[in-house]
Amino acid sequence: MGALKVAIVGGGSTYTPELIDGFARLRDTLPIDEVVLIDPAEERLALIAGLARRIFAKQGHGARVSTATAVADGVDGADAVLLQLRVGGQAARDEDETWPLECGCVGQETTGAGGLAKAMRTVPVVLDIAEHVRRANPDAWIIDFTNPVGIVTRALQAAGHKAVGLCNVAIGFQRKFAAHLGIDPELVRLDHVGLNHLTWERGVTVLDHVGAATGHEALPKLLGDFGQQIADDVRMPLSLIRRLGLVPSYYLRYYYQHDAVVEELRVKGSRAAEVAAIERELLDLYADPTLDTKPELLGTRGGAFYSEAAVNLLAPLLGTGDTGVQVVNTRNDGTLPFLPDDAVIEVQAEVGAGGVRPLPLQPVEPLYAGLIAHVTAYEQLALRAAIVGGRGRVYAALLAHPLIGQNELAEQLTDRLIAHNRAYLSWA
Repeated sequence: MGALKVAIVGGGSTYTPELIDGFARLRDTLPIDEVVLIDPAEERLALIAGLARRIFAKQGHGARVSTATAVADGVDGADAVLLQLRVGGQAARDEDETWPLECGCVGQETTGAGGLAKAMRTVPVVLDIAEHVRRANPDAWIIDFTNPVGIVTRALQAAGHKAVGLCNVAIGFQRKFAAHLGIDPELVRLDHVGLNHLTWERGVTVLDHVGAATGHEALPKLLGDFGQQIADDVRMPLSLIRRLGLVPSYYLRYYYQHDAVVEELRVKGSRAAEVAAIERELLDLYADPTLDTKPELLGTRGGAFYSEAAVNLLAPLLGTGDTGVQVVNTRNDGTLPFLPDDAVIEVQAEVGAGGVRPLPLQPVEPLYAGLIAHVTAYEQLALRAAIVGGRGRVYAALLAHPLIGQNELAEQLTDRLIAHNRAYLSWA
């Protein structure tokens, strides 16, 4: 491959320096020649681009950083396009996390009614962006970081785009488990199964050496020696973790402890308010012309290890790295036989220049398969509502969600979702 160009839609995000730092550090794996930051917010775009150039220069990387306010201009000639946008910004997120609580339901930006609202705002915008990418370079890969990743990735794939979704939950577990065991993270392979933000670690294999096909199972040791730390990390009781005998992702607490979390959120307030305050501080730091590294504060924003996950995915897809195994969000195609082929699942996959191929899985136990199937049905209805619109489709998706599932709740939440998002819904 010749000169490598990567475009980042949502390049004005406070996340972007995390990606840039990874691109600079991992240049041997992914030799990028140009990064294009795309964002309509010109002031923030200039700020982030300036810091990106300083980070590259500090690490002796020769990549060029350019900017664009129009998607069509920025994606022209790009080999890969990363999506990390938030339609409506933190203000819309704050609403997603607030109005569901009025109905006694969890208020969260990707789970439940708030997650549906975000999908409704996001899917049409992402599909429009993807059409610009297709016209500019039909061979370009679209890497979706934008939540809800499963629904957005399914929308992209259904429209025929070369798309794969990426989340940092799995790589976060990999790094934390490796730290507990005192080993290289590359020696840790997860039996990670489910949907985006609905996953479980059923096994943790410690490979005999990096790249090996064999190893030994370490999950019992992790639960035995580090159970309390793991339980604290996912914010669930140790007794639950031990009873399950596996590690659920943090997002399972919205299902396993729904009512307790609702009460907690009513007292604590929205995460959006916290993030907005962190972002203001970060932007002040980014404005310092002497800053040439990502600040420690960025670690509190979320998105840890996103850059490593992105490079690990992009390098084999673009032919600059060897075929490898990584947890991604991709088309099911029979991997979980109880789901439709076009469902998007989050599992280990072989990633190479030919694309993404999910690895075979051991059968999923009914306790988890039932919830996976239930949420997949919701996601299918949510995608239809986001693409076609209509109050009835919003209601159907909410009624299908396992955290809602009651007529009165679905009616109330439908009215609130439409009222709070009318500006983003062309049919409302």
